[in-house]
Amino acid sequence: MLALVAIIVSVVGFIFACVPGALLVGWILLPIAFVLALVSLFLKGRGKGLGIAALIVSIVGTIVGAVVFFSVVSDSFEESFGGTDVSVEDPAASDESAGEAAPEAPASADGSRDNPVAIGSSISSADWTVVVNSVNPDGNAAVAEANQFNEAAPAGSHYELVNYTVTYNGADSSYAAEVTVDMVTASGNVVNGFDSMAVLSDSFGFDELFAGASSTGSAAFVVPDGESPLVRVQPGILADEVFVNTK
Repeated sequence: MLALVAIIVSVVGFIFACVPGALLVGWILLPIAFVLALVSLFLKGRGKGLGIAALIVSIVGTIVGAVVFFSVVSDSFEESFGGTDVSVEDPAASDESAGEAAPEAPASADGSRDNPVAIGSSISSADWTVVVNSVNPDGNAAVAEANQFNEAAPAGSHYELVNYTVTYNGADSSYAAEVTVDMVTASGNVVNGFDSMAVLSDSFGFDELFAGASSTGSAAFVVPDGESPLVRVQPGILADEVFVNTK
């Protein structure tokens, strides 16, 4: 009799453990079913087969419930930070209305490292839109002029400057620091702005932006001589990364 109760409770608990909105019920029933199943195995008489089945169902149900729980938490966390989906709009789309000629990304460009998008492309997540406006491959003079305390690039390297604009699309407000921009060399090394700490006349700060507001600034990167790096943009903490061609 106890084994029968255990298998019924374990099955019901398993079902609730698979439903995101009813996880708590499943987590209450499954431990109860586990205990009942254990007790039934030590009792004399028939029903040990049901007890073993209830034990297995309660254990598997607990594992499934944990997977569902972490999936729900992951989705909620992802949604809170703007999700991971990123879209890219070709720069020609915005420049055509202004009657300007703009370099077009190849039709097959998908923003991967092998197929980077063109400078001027709008890279958007749920909360942010980022546009790389320009890349200056010879930024040594600009870094030196911007601040007397900026150090010269080490021997065998040089400064490259990336100017970009971030626009906040989310609710309420957030900080431009959520957007990450760095460079990746052809050899696969990642170069970020913290490697040099060069202060520019238009460096990005900790700007707080409300919905629809934009901020434009530049970042300096120390790049080895002879390299042709790509710009890597991540429009939000959990957003997918997009590579931008610097040529």
